[in-house]
Amino acid sequence: MDAKKQAAMAAIEAKRDVICHVADTIWANPELSLQEVKSAALYCRVLEQEGFQVEKDVCGISTAFTASFGSGRPHIGILAEYDALSGLSQKAGSLTQEELVPGGCGHGCGHNLLGAGALAAALGVKAYLEQAGVPGTVTLYGCPGEEGGAAKAFMARDNLWHQLDAALTWHPEDSNEVITGSSNSCIQVQYTFHGIASHAAGAPDRGRSALDAVELMNIGVQFLREHMSDKARIHYAITDAGGRSPNVVQPRSTVLYMVRSNHVSEAIELQKRVDKIADGAALMTETTYDRKFIDGLADTVPNHVLEALLHRNFAELGVPGHTAEELAFADALSRTYEGAEGIPGIGSKYDSAYAQNVKVLRAEAGHAMNDFLLPLYSGAAFRPGSTDVGDVSWECPTAQISVAAWPNGCPGHSWQNVSCDGTDIGHKAAVHAGKVIAAAAIDLFADPSILDAARAEFAEKTAEGYTCPIPADAVPTIAD
Repeated sequence: MDAKKQAAMAAIEAKRDVICHVADTIWANPELSLQEVKSAALYCRVLEQEGFQVEKDVCGISTAFTASFGSGRPHIGILAEYDALSGLSQKAGSLTQEELVPGGCGHGCGHNLLGAGALAAALGVKAYLEQAGVPGTVTLYGCPGEEGGAAKAFMARDNLWHQLDAALTWHPEDSNEVITGSSNSCIQVQYTFHGIASHAAGAPDRGRSALDAVELMNIGVQFLREHMSDKARIHYAITDAGGRSPNVVQPRSTVLYMVRSNHVSEAIELQKRVDKIADGAALMTETTYDRKFIDGLADTVPNHVLEALLHRNFAELGVPGHTAEELAFADALSRTYEGAEGIPGIGSKYDSAYAQNVKVLRAEAGHAMNDFLLPLYSGAAFRPGSTDVGDVSWECPTAQISVAAWPNGCPGHSWQNVSCDGTDIGHKAAVHAGKVIAAAAIDLFADPSILDAARAEFAEKTAEGYTCPIPADAVPTIAD
């Protein structure tokens, strides 16, 4: 590692207390999607103090921001998230489920760490640009609502990501690896049916049941399942069943639908069919309904050039180390859930030789923490979940890593995740992720040929063009 990159790594290490303070403050004040007022304010305040030019209310989203340093190109973006999940309040460093706030929310997806790690990367790149005196811009993007709201997709609709030469990010996971492969696109729409209340026994003929409409819509979608792609998924939740009085014909009922498919254009077409089923349900019950678009996001376009770059830097920097006490905690925590003996890594699902190699690495590690770097996997892969990082990847070359912040097999969106997120295991993951991303970004500033290759791959894979799932008149919102 050359002297300038080493200096950038040292600059991150010098800001460790700031980075961990941000992670812990956001962990202690979890805010749901599109409601991250305190979290966004904290980032803006810290970044302004660190010499970044901060812009708030980006793309009309009150908790979105950008923080830039430098001038000219290349322009490298680093993506931060900071929203929490409902019902996951949890004491830090605990081996049992212990709510801090009854029914409260918590960082079950580790976004308190994700944003802090992105901050670390931005600080490292800033230090490099200051020392090297080369042209270039680094921008940290504060992206709210990843768990519901899809701010990055709304930003993509407004062509925000086209200005970047590349975008880099990370996610806390149970493994140290470069993330690859595609993911599901996803569209969420809320349907609120309106009927006529009436006495269910005395005057049932006068009533028009909104709940009947919801149930008929659900039945229609069940029959649709046979006639859609095997890669598609449709989920739903009845969020308002119309009240608690069965002797009243329900005048109002609401259902939230989530339509997924491997390609965003397919999800849009499938969503149209779901809308038609809603029309039919309203017709059959003589009700009406309001349609509320919640969010939509695209599938992910992998960029193997950037993935290889991230892996080279990851290998050079190694992985976070853990104390005997931290390893003992992780081992004990792994006994609180099923799946702790699974084989980690995206490649393990698609390549038996790769999986066998990882199995050996797991055995050599000897603990629940995966304190090793997974080999680079660049084969075809698919992850059934969804992320609005996908929309970024359709507008500029994009890549991401994961860093082990939880023990092996720790289930996503769990109290165990929240418990780890507030410990030094989480801190180490955030700081290390920042170093890997910053080191890769520095290579992009120093070697234009890497960006040229990444752009060429991006152009080939996105030749069909980006189909934005966000309607032109939609605004970021959350479900009722």
